[in-house]
Amino acid sequence: MTDPWVALEPGADPAERVRMLRRAHETFTEAGTVPRPVRAVVADSWRRSVRAGVGPDGTARVELADGDLGAYRAEHPLARVMPLFRELMGTFAADGEHLLAVCDARGRLLWVEGHPTTRRRADGMNFVPGARWAETAVGTNAPGTAVAVDRPVQVFAAEHFIRQVQPWTCAAAPVHDPRTGRVLGAVDITGGDGLAHPHSLGFVQAVARAAESQLALLPQGQPVADTPELSALGRDEALLVSGGRRLRLSRRHSEILVLLARHPEGLTGDELLCALYEDESVPPVTLRAELARLRRLLGPGLLASRPYRLTLPVESDVAVVERRLETGAITAAVTAYAGPLLPASQAPAVARLRRRLADGLRTALITRGDPDLLADWAHAAWGEDDLDVWRALAAVRPTAAVRSRLAALESELSAPADRPRADRPRGPVR
Repeated sequence: MTDPWVALEPGADPAERVRMLRRAHETFTEAGTVPRPVRAVVADSWRRSVRAGVGPDGTARVELADGDLGAYRAEHPLARVMPLFRELMGTFAADGEHLLAVCDARGRLLWVEGHPTTRRRADGMNFVPGARWAETAVGTNAPGTAVAVDRPVQVFAAEHFIRQVQPWTCAAAPVHDPRTGRVLGAVDITGGDGLAHPHSLGFVQAVARAAESQLALLPQGQPVADTPELSALGRDEALLVSGGRRLRLSRRHSEILVLLARHPEGLTGDELLCALYEDESVPPVTLRAELARLRRLLGPGLLASRPYRLTLPVESDVAVVERRLETGAITAAVTAYAGPLLPASQAPAVARLRRRLADGLRTALITRGDPDLLADWAHAAWGEDDLDVWRALAAVRPTAAVRSRLAALESELSAPADRPRADRPRGPVR
């Protein structure tokens, strides 16, 4: 079977490609197996759509309407680059009878603009501002899948998971906060067969990069987003970006913020004591002193008490990795994983979360069996002694170097218990 994109070459019949994909989609939705002609990015998205409970006859739901939508998008960081989107894409969309759409990081459409006739057609499938087009809500589609996997995506006709969207073709690229790398949303071009050329994907990707460059030029003191952002993966001291400030936290303050960001409902003093200290004899006054110092560091209004909680949502890199894992976006999850969570921390709750996150990623990698992803993990500092990953890598990429490293690890594991420490594995062998 030829590659699906061959139908986009000059002289190919687009209608035949649509028929082929539609047959593939019907086979998948009926039998749960992905036929060979389907591109990997689409097949993976279809599987995630099924796991999320999306039905092929579903429709998008409007989550933001009227005043709520207006207030939300006025404050959204992508509002500041909408003039750029319109300048670069507006004429193209209008002349080609396409639509320019922009969504947030949850896949909710904030703006849908373009040719009036095309907009009226799109209204029939709720491709409208305020509707949620996340992959977990309506299945495979360019803006929703682009934010799910954090990379540019083009979806052609019957590659869409929901049947009523299959007459359309779309291409979207994620837009990132240039300071933190966090996904802010995606820019999308949607229309008919005229967008089926691969150049459409390159065009929308270039627009997204231009938007990121413009966001990077915003004046100092005017943050791109007002949501505090916590980075705690691969570092012993977390970094908090909040209100235009970059705060490097102590180890204890890092542990506290990681736990409070994970529990927006708050934690009592007793719960925090148990989560932070192995020694049950640590008095509550010790924790209260740490919290008082943290409150002064953060400034007024961010840390409340009774119970201890953060007054604003905090986006953490831990939560980003977890969300991507939950949706099956393994590549994007591995990309966002900068290393073990606060690796030097011995706080019981942090240690449990660190193990759970790493084990979740390892299991997903081994199950996926992608040699490149496995190699990235195995050659990282935290994966160099990971026996299970090296075995999985050897199964799919049995090079001499991989087999040699695997043999060395297996030899170390079988070494006598009284062998000198210097000869034992340096890291945790799972």
